[in-house]
Amino acid sequence: MTTDSQTPIHVIGGGLAGSEAAWQIAKCDIPVVLHEMRSVRTTDAHQTDGLAELVCSNSFRSDDANHNAVGLLHDEMRRLGSLIFECADANRVPAGSALAVDREGFSVAVQQAIEGNSLITIAREEITEIQPEEWGSTIIATGPLTSPDLSAAIINLTGDESLAFFDAIAPIVYKDSIDFDKAWYQSRYDKGDGADYINCPLNADQYDTFIQDLIEGEKVSFHEWEENTPYFEGCLPIEVMAERGPKTLSYGPMKPVGLTNPHDPEHKPAAIVQLRQDNALGTLYNIVGFQTKLTYGEQRRVFQKIPGLEKAEFARLGGLHRNTFINGPKLLSPTLALKAHSKVRFAGQITGCEGYVESTSIGLLAGRFAAFEQLGRDYPLPPAETALGALLSHITGGADASTYQPMNINFGLFPPIDRPLIDENGKKIKRLKGRDLKLAMSQRGREKMSDWIAQATYP
Repeated sequence: MTTDSQTPIHVIGGGLAGSEAAWQIAKCDIPVVLHEMRSVRTTDAHQTDGLAELVCSNSFRSDDANHNAVGLLHDEMRRLGSLIFECADANRVPAGSALAVDREGFSVAVQQAIEGNSLITIAREEITEIQPEEWGSTIIATGPLTSPDLSAAIINLTGDESLAFFDAIAPIVYKDSIDFDKAWYQSRYDKGDGADYINCPLNADQYDTFIQDLIEGEKVSFHEWEENTPYFEGCLPIEVMAERGPKTLSYGPMKPVGLTNPHDPEHKPAAIVQLRQDNALGTLYNIVGFQTKLTYGEQRRVFQKIPGLEKAEFARLGGLHRNTFINGPKLLSPTLALKAHSKVRFAGQITGCEGYVESTSIGLLAGRFAAFEQLGRDYPLPPAETALGALLSHITGGADASTYQPMNINFGLFPPIDRPLIDENGKKIKRLKGRDLKLAMSQRGREKMSDWIAQATYP
């Protein structure tokens, strides 16, 4: 097989997955053209034209590499030299056991790194056609906000209509507008620094009123073509959760466990609203789990009834946008290439993975698969026992194509533990469960990752 390290690989989309893919290709000394339509064309959710802008939460979720699958994926990405994780670690803000970032500083860091790489050219333009014959190797990493014209081009290329769902955005509050005579700092069960979240308590009457307001509040109306689009279960609007039952939120993002109100320690709140730091300065806090499709006026009316937020000023109100993804198990090969067009790969959320970390990881793999293929070399698939391998396997064939929906990384995607396990006394452990099982799967994954890294070296 001939090699061509001078022909550029085209990456469409400058989000997390596209930026990571471009970076990985350039590390193989292959030129990249990174196409990003912002600022030529905006989206319903982005605020800037910066690369890798975070439009929903500022959290990359748990950083626990021992007991959490996404934390294990964090560890793997760092070991593989991920640009996104290098910039995330450099711009992290307090978030207990989670990795959260100053979203503006993070995006600036990614853009500066990409702009400073002489092998990467950023083309600010909207791509409306896919040209594998003219371009050669191409990665589509346009994410959940793929433009209508490009969506149509993808449908024409794949011969299979894209699926879609709505993704909701949580509001952001200025910290100095929060009433700390009612709110207080504390992490649930005092994790992290013990004071990484701001908490606002609701008694039973306040909680009942809040639920009723969510259900009765005016919502964003749908276009006719959007009415039957399903939500992603991991990012439901708060009013949809409220409609599922009055206790749904108090057992979900508003659960009062692990927290004590110092203003009234004798009475346990019926529910607690938590806010998490959103920027390095600590001036902005997002309301955790409050993705919403309420209108802007209703958001102010309803959320300002929360104790401590009566005079809240919003840096950004919540919103709703349409998300598109392809049927990965049906359309993609194990190396993320279209089965019908081997020079075209997909990466990020458009493959049907869900979440910042998952999107970035699939971008990393797509970039390396494309680069090694262009150099005439095979890039080994990551073992299924690793977080990378488990996620890749799920979206390229492990999931049922007939019921395929977006999925976060979780230990349910990993192969079961099949080797005998011995405790500290030398006795065989019959059955692992809970945290012990998660720890065993994480340890196995790290061992497999070490072996794989030794094989998957750069050219």
